[in-house]
Formats: sequence, structure tokens, C-alpha cells
Amino acid sequence: MSMKAAVIFDVDGPLLKLTPAEEAAFFIPFRDVYGVSGLSVDWDSYKIRNDIEIYREILQVHGFSDDDVTINTLRTRYLTELERLYSGANPVVPIPQALDLLKTLNRIGGLALGTATANFEAAAKMRLTHAGMWEYIKIWHCGAEGGGAKSAILKRVLKRLALPAKSVIFLGNNLNDLEAAQKNGTHFIGFDVDPQRRKKLHDAGADRTTGDHNSTLSMITEILNTQ
Repeated sequence: MSMKAAVIFDVDGPLLKLTPAEEAAFFIPFRDVYGVSGLSVDWDSYKIRNDIEIYREILQVHGFSDDDVTINTLRTRYLTELERLYSGANPVVPIPQALDLLKTLNRIGGLALGTATANFEAAAKMRLTHAGMWEYIKIWHCGAEGGGAKSAILKRVLKRLALPAKSVIFLGNNLNDLEAAQKNGTHFIGFDVDPQRRKKLHDAGADRTTGDHNSTLSMITEILNTQ
């Protein structure tokens, strides 16, 4: 069956909770390779919220080369650290009902599911696989590779989908996710279990916000029924 619509997810927030151990793992390569520690886990403090862009910014600030070989070395070290975490006592933490939501949406004919995440694609794949979610979103998975803000990542997904923007629903939990939907002309659902973050999205112009995936499903169904 040909695709008629798509639901695209940011990974952290709508599908998975980013744990302190996972945040720390992201910066361990700088400690191991360059002896640099104490880096900020405030993602909004970086110029562009994209794993590749953050690595480049840190390298530039500390006077190191930010060429592709260096980025790949750091990324490989990060992936190794994630594997170590998940083989130990630090499991992936799924958002409640997220897997059930994906299973339900997967049964809707003509609906594509995918991601627009600022995480390295391989890292997001590893985390989603451990959560049992990968098989549902793997075809239209798009991550940090290629660089740019979330709007650029979502644009790459839309180009691959070749669907009208108004046939696509994007779920995210940050203002840059809302901005990405607005710039690309897609529908947007602001999802976060934290009511303060939902309020922030609503105040910034998100018409639809939710903190549980039963409501998410209702919102998606409502949008799809207008297509």
C-alpha cells in the first residue's frame, strides 16, 4: 500500500527518556581522548542542538581539529560507552505507552513512521533497539548526520518521504522541534511528561500538547481523519 501520511518522532521525550548516565556517556570521549571534562549537559547552551554540531563546537572551543575523522573517532567511542551502559545496570528508559503507540500506528494502512532526531543515527538506533521500538521506525529514521538544526533534519525526512508537508505529523518536546514543524509546514504535537515543558510549548504556539500517549493517539487520529 502506498504511503498517504507519516508520523515522525523526536526520540528523546516522545519515545525515550534521556538518562543522566546516557548524557554523561555523550561526553566521555572528550575525557578519554583529550582529557577534557566538566562539559555542560545543558543542550540549549550549545549553538545548534545536534550531536555532530555539539561535538564540533566543543572541539573548536578547545582548539582541536573538528574534521570528519575526529568526529567519527569520538562517535565510535560514544557508541562503545553506550554499549557498556546497556550491558550493565543502566537500561534504556522508554516513555510510558510509547511502544504501544508505535504498535498501534504500525497497523494503520498507508501510514509511515520514522524519526527526526538530533542524536547520532547509530546511537538512536541502539537505544531504540534496546527499547523494542526500532522495527517500527527504522525505514524513515533520520539523525544528526548531515548536520544542522532540527528543522534541517526534519526537512531531510520530508524529502525522503516525498509527501505533502500537511500529511506529516511531527512529535517533539522542545521549542526547536516546534520551530522545525513550523518551518517545514507539518502538523506538530508537543509531547512531554513534564507539564511545565508542555506549557512552554503551548505558550510558544503549539496548538496540541499532551503528556500521555493515549491522548497522543487521539490527536494523531483526529489529524489523519482530516487528510
